[in-house]
Amino acid sequence: MLDIEFIRENSDAVKEAVKNKNIKLNIDELLDLDEKRRKFLVKIDDLRAERNELAKAAKSGKPTAEAIEQGKRIKLEIDALEKQFRDIDKKYTELMVKAPTIPSPDTPIGKDEKENIEVYKWGKPANFDFKPKSYIELAEDLDLIDFKRGTKVAGYRGYYVKNEAVMLQMGLMMYSLEKLISRGFTPMIPPTLIREFALFGSGYFAGKEYNPEVDEIYKIAADEKQADGAIKKEGKFLVGTAEPSLLAYYADEILDEKDLPLRICGFSQCYRSEIGSYGKDAKGIYRVHEFMKVEQVCISRADVDESDKLQQEMISISKELHEDLKLPYRQLQICTGDLSAGKYKMFDLEVWIPSKGGYGETGSASNFLDWQARRLNVKYKDKNGNKKFVHMLNNTAFPTPRPLIAILENYQQKDGSIRVPEVLQKFMPGNLKIIKKK
Repeated sequence: MLDIEFIRENSDAVKEAVKNKNIKLNIDELLDLDEKRRKFLVKIDDLRAERNELAKAAKSGKPTAEAIEQGKRIKLEIDALEKQFRDIDKKYTELMVKAPTIPSPDTPIGKDEKENIEVYKWGKPANFDFKPKSYIELAEDLDLIDFKRGTKVAGYRGYYVKNEAVMLQMGLMMYSLEKLISRGFTPMIPPTLIREFALFGSGYFAGKEYNPEVDEIYKIAADEKQADGAIKKEGKFLVGTAEPSLLAYYADEILDEKDLPLRICGFSQCYRSEIGSYGKDAKGIYRVHEFMKVEQVCISRADVDESDKLQQEMISISKELHEDLKLPYRQLQICTGDLSAGKYKMFDLEVWIPSKGGYGETGSASNFLDWQARRLNVKYKDKNGNKKFVHMLNNTAFPTPRPLIAILENYQQKDGSIRVPEVLQKFMPGNLKIIKKK
């Protein structure tokens, strides 16, 4: 969420951001509602002050009939104004939550993902001297993933990871956590069933409230039974990443500047409805409803240079993870048209997947500046005692499906076996080096 004062003072720049990010928002309408809202607040406050004066006068003696009538008139006026104010405030809030962060000066202007820019590439795609198999063929041949029974039990996009692939997958997670802990990140296993405010605060709703038509999030329908036996009717949601849980950890708190920046890494199950991708990558585990991920989160002072450096630090760790696994990858800088409302700057990493003949996304690194912090109300007190909103950043260390796909395909051998990446062998039973057909 942006500061309305900032929008008033920089309306042209915010309008440009709205246009470049393809957001349906009329900034002039928002500013008009802001003006009306402020005028209503002044009127209501003036009438309340007048009512308070009448109440004080009444305490000194019996109120006159005129004073009583005046009090009734003021009450009716306040009630009418408050009703109108609520209607204006509701519309104002609906527009405010869509107001975008102005992208960084170096963010490329573009219409959509086709205009993202490749800024770095590492490694060369494997040149097989045999006809390589897809990860689906390899997984079925070696009994590593059961797609058929996964669909039977979990439905569309369901799957079972089995045998050596279990430790390969868990090894990816553990190796990522070890790397991040060694770099000063505090590890957490955060809740994956969370309250609505955390998802709104981190920007995972398109609007102020959950919209099942567009928000790719699972809502839990069951009511919650409290310790005293009472039933609490509160919406709970399954996270699509650890980011909302980790950021909401500090909601409504004031941090101390000396403790910043904060570096946190979280391991979690992730759930995504993928409602916008029906029919895409329908077979296999490239696009699924449930997976594991290690997420990086940083919280910094309200300093763009500092948060920029932290973003690059997180990206460098993700690059290193790909390189440790010797998986070819590339880095994209995301253009304005593919940048969500709250993001200031964003980069994606994509791993080489032979069966696709191209790259597949393994993670995104985003700097939101204070957009999320304003929604979650996370501030810090500087050395002068001033309270400021922090900057919030996140980045994927590693998810499970796509790096697993890349390992199976890039490490396959002519006889149908799969070499285990050297850095993951310690996580395999007996330090297994090659996965073979039983």
